[in-house]
Amino acid sequence: MSDLSSLNFDASQVEPASFDVIPAGEYEAVIVASEMKPTSTGGEMLVLELQVLNGKYQNRKLWDRLNLVNSNDKAVQIAKGTLSAICRAVGVLTPKDSSELHNKPLSIKVAVQPARGEYGESNTIKSYKPRHTGPAPVQSAPVPIVQADTANNNDAPWVNG
Repeated sequence: MSDLSSLNFDASQVEPASFDVIPAGEYEAVIVASEMKPTSTGGEMLVLELQVLNGKYQNRKLWDRLNLVNSNDKAVQIAKGTLSAICRAVGVLTPKDSSELHNKPLSIKVAVQPARGEYGESNTIKSYKPRHTGPAPVQSAPVPIVQADTANNNDAPWVNG
């Protein structure tokens, strides 16, 4: 076992890591890492690491797992639908590699999964959308211009006083 003094680490220079759940809601985030990993059933999943961009939970990490190769067709269909939403949200419709999805801002909807068995509460990503860029411009119908009938002021009761 090595001596701890050989770490050369200053904890005051690094924020402590927290894996507590964040509240359900919408967050702006980016995918910062991705990797294909084998599943316990012989399939493969794309594991995405996301980072919240701003607000109280800025820099918090979240993960999503997409079962792209699985004997369960429904799991694959869900994973491909999620990947499609991610691609559309970041504007990369035909990625050749998952790294093409990295560092492109998007909006994610986060939910809190209740505790199950020995596992505590956890976050899950419910949807991916293009990043919010501010309020949508107000679209209003053109206002018709009404010409006053100055020849006959009797048509406007407020004119005859």
